[in-house]
Amino acid sequence: MRNYHRYLPAIVFLIGAGFVLNTRSQAAIPLAAPLAGIMSQVDGYRVEDQHLSDDERRVAGMTDYVARMYSRDSVAAFTTFVSYYERQTQGKTIHSPRNCLPGAGWEVLTAGEADVVVDGVKQTLNRYVLKKGPATAVAFYWYQGRGRLVANEYTVKWNLLRDAALAGHTEEALVRVVVPVAASTDGNEADALRAATALGEKISARLAHEVSSALPKA
Repeated sequence: MRNYHRYLPAIVFLIGAGFVLNTRSQAAIPLAAPLAGIMSQVDGYRVEDQHLSDDERRVAGMTDYVARMYSRDSVAAFTTFVSYYERQTQGKTIHSPRNCLPGAGWEVLTAGEADVVVDGVKQTLNRYVLKKGPATAVAFYWYQGRGRLVANEYTVKWNLLRDAALAGHTEEALVRVVVPVAASTDGNEADALRAATALGEKISARLAHEVSSALPKA
């Protein structure tokens, strides 16, 4: 058993082959409820839908999505984004924000994880601190579907290959929350960052709960 690492590439290859062979037989699993119902109202915030261009949606390849901005006193407080893939095939899989955020002009200052309690269970989410020009933001994102909420990119890929080969379905959602860090008036940027992080954790917990209600049951 101590030499099992030698066989890991072969195992990954075989599962990958199973994924490729099973692509055509994968079932497309529809949502249990429309994404439009997710966090459509939040007390104290004005909610505004945002839209991807046709080209952006074509490149991303999702089946459905909902993107929203939540404002208070005419100031953007946070945004949410949920994209759903009813099945994932070669060339049509979820794009990691780890790659997309820098491509959109955001510089990653720190990349790590945060534990958030969702429905009484501690879940690990990705937490990034981002910068674009003078703007700083805290981003949380994770992958949700097939009865799991996962942050780790390698675990996500492993689950995808395994479920494609063995279960024949790969439906999944990418979920993201971005909270702008308010400009500090007293020079205490650390407090502003903590406030944005606390809000992001609160919103992420609610968003994960509501996404779970819209996803098909595993």
